[in-house]
Amino acid sequence: MPFSAPPPASGEPYVLSASLDNARHLSSLLRAVHFQDHATCFATASGLRVTVEDAKCIQANAFIQAEIFQEFAVQEESVMFRINLSVLLDCLTIFGTSSLPGTSTALRMCYRGYGYPLMLFLEEGGVVTVCKINTQEPEELLDFDFCSTKVINKIILQSEGLREAFAELDMTSEVLQITMSPDKPYFRLSTFGNAGSAHLDYPKDSDLMEAFYCNQTQTNRYKISLLKPSTKALALSCKVSIRTDAQGFLSLQYMIRNEDGQICFVEYYCCPDENISEAEV
Repeated sequence: MPFSAPPPASGEPYVLSASLDNARHLSSLLRAVHFQDHATCFATASGLRVTVEDAKCIQANAFIQAEIFQEFAVQEESVMFRINLSVLLDCLTIFGTSSLPGTSTALRMCYRGYGYPLMLFLEEGGVVTVCKINTQEPEELLDFDFCSTKVINKIILQSEGLREAFAELDMTSEVLQITMSPDKPYFRLSTFGNAGSAHLDYPKDSDLMEAFYCNQTQTNRYKISLLKPSTKALALSCKVSIRTDAQGFLSLQYMIRNEDGQICFVEYYCCPDENISEAEV
């Protein structure tokens, strides 16, 4: 069972407090976006969003809904801070990444506000560890402005289909080309590696295809180096939603079911490779 964190010594209330019976539920999701050391945490009454960016070209968001936690309280309209994600993951797994059967690490997480550290109280087998992680001024995040009204094409695929694709395609290629179309080939993934061009097609009536909404033919290329971090989320997920907007920006939204059957989401946004001209497509 989660335990109660001691009250702040100064008497100041926590602006964010949350507890989890099993810290692995949080650490596995954070690992899915851990491709840079630092992350921005954004908490509202609906839950926690953890955002990681790289080179202003890719952004990953892990969404942990308030219902996942046994307790989740935010005393302000929103709470935002930057934190070292590598350190946070080290603390969450301080008792190890694989617990004995029937045991789990209980977590209570508290934050008193701007300038204060994030405090973690972790308990397993009667042993309690307290971690204090310094927080930083949050940086301005990219706004991909990826609202549903701007989506041109969208498909929902069982994750095993995309996992097979990444296993079969030539990852010596610098880019992954994605074609989405209302007509054949419907959904095509292409690479251009050392062994030549490779294409993988998915018909819209494929058993792996759960939904297919394509309004116009689009072909865009994305740097594989930018997409590779998303394979961590792909490995955990059961379904993936693939969306593109008119500018060719890509959204990969992974649906992840934890050990208790609860659903969380990890979303990656990636900008198209601007070095590819229309003539090359």
